[in-house]
Amino acid sequence: MKKRAATGSLVGLALGDALGFPTEFNDVPSILAKFGPWRQMALAEPAIVTDDTQMTLALGRGLRTAMDRGVLEPLRMTRPVCEEFIDWYQSPENNRAPGNTCLQACDLLMRGKPWREASRIGSKGCGANMRVAPVGLVPGLSGEQRAGAAQLQSALTHGHPTALAASDLTAHAVHLLAQGAAPTGLVGMLRSYAYENRQKYHEPWLGDLWAHAVDPSPEHFIARGWDDCLAALERLQEALASPSPETDPCLATGAGWIAEEALATGLLCFLLFVDEPVTALRRAACTSGDSDSIACLTGAFAGAYLGDEVWPADWSERIEYRSDLLSLGALWDA
Repeated sequence: MKKRAATGSLVGLALGDALGFPTEFNDVPSILAKFGPWRQMALAEPAIVTDDTQMTLALGRGLRTAMDRGVLEPLRMTRPVCEEFIDWYQSPENNRAPGNTCLQACDLLMRGKPWREASRIGSKGCGANMRVAPVGLVPGLSGEQRAGAAQLQSALTHGHPTALAASDLTAHAVHLLAQGAAPTGLVGMLRSYAYENRQKYHEPWLGDLWAHAVDPSPEHFIARGWDDCLAALERLQEALASPSPETDPCLATGAGWIAEEALATGLLCFLLFVDEPVTALRRAACTSGDSDSIACLTGAFAGAYLGDEVWPADWSERIEYRSDLLSLGALWDA
């Protein structure tokens, strides 16, 4: 892993989240009218984040607890992550317009429902892949562990196969970038990964989750998710073939309210400005869609690739939950 890639990714995620928080639910003309030219967009004071960062930290803490107890495996991971999600659900700080899927699933988990029953099998909202970056940053995982953990953390709230596949792809992208993979080849690597895994159902991690949907087999269930993601990656590749940095990225790859679009649009903003990560965050925040989630994914990708020193000190020093972000980052960068 590159020097301080985990810290860079987590801080970048939170900065994108905070930058996109005030612009979410606004169209681009309204954002420009309120905040001025998008390339000069300033970080709010104070730099408050949303449930995207809160749930990223909850997942990160759950993973840390699980791995303190031994090798990361499904049973060892599920309990501490569920406990962290329930703590988030009950926290007075959970007042940042969180998504209904997360709220409903966490409420059922809190009431003692088995997670496969609590999971919202029909939801492919972006709430699972906006928080999955820690799975891509934790050192020492096998490919099977990373994929299984990424899909399981999604399934605790968002059980739709596209949510599972998009979370897996997002964690894989973060991992590749943290390892120094060239951004120019990233979309091709992700497409190959999607094709390779298209009919692979991670039964040890997901159990009989597939049976809660209407599919005839687990392979059919998971293939639906990968096919959605492959279609989104195709739109992303088309957008990068004729890049248009001044155009709202959501017009090319989707508004980001659903999982595969959040992944594609977050990647688009990163790949348009690989060497200008702050510009990438500003572009992601000035979008007509789910601006905070798109920007937090953009920040996670950029920080994983470039490390923590690319973020302006006066921004990173005042981001909310800074000490929590830095402690997890330092653990995984060590």
